[in-house]
Amino acid sequence: QLQASGGGLVQPGGSLRLSCAASGITSDYYYIGWFRQAPGKEREAVSCIASSRGNTYYADSVKGRFTMSRDVATNTVYLEMNSLKPEDTAVYYCAMADKQKILWGIALEYDYWGQGTQVTVSS
Repeated sequence: QLQASGGGLVQPGGSLRLSCAASGITSDYYYIGWFRQAPGKEREAVSCIASSRGNTYYADSVKGRFTMSRDVATNTVYLEMNSLKPEDTAVYYCAMADKQKILWGIALEYDYWGQGTQVTVSS
C-alpha cells in the first residue's frame, strides 16, 4: 500500500516535498517511482529509486531541480522539488514495481499505485 502526501499550492521558484509511505513490502528488490499527470496530458514519469542500492533516476525535465531520497527504516520515499515551474503543475502519484529490474519510466512496469497528490505552481 502506498500513501502519497505533501502536495499544495506554491509560487514559481518555490519548493515542495512530497512523501510516499509504503507498507506491506515483502520484497528485497523493488522500485518506487513518481509519476505526474497534468489535465489533458498523459501520465509521465518523474523519478524513481531502486531499493537495492538507492540508485535514483530522473526525467530530463526535472533533473537538477528534483531530488528523490528514502528513509529505509520507515519505508518512506521523498521527492524534494525545487525551482518549481508552472509546467510542474499536476497530480503526482507514487508507484511501486515489485521486480528486480524495470524500465523505470514505463507506467505499466509498476504493480501498485498510491492515490495522487495535487501540486499547483502558480502566482
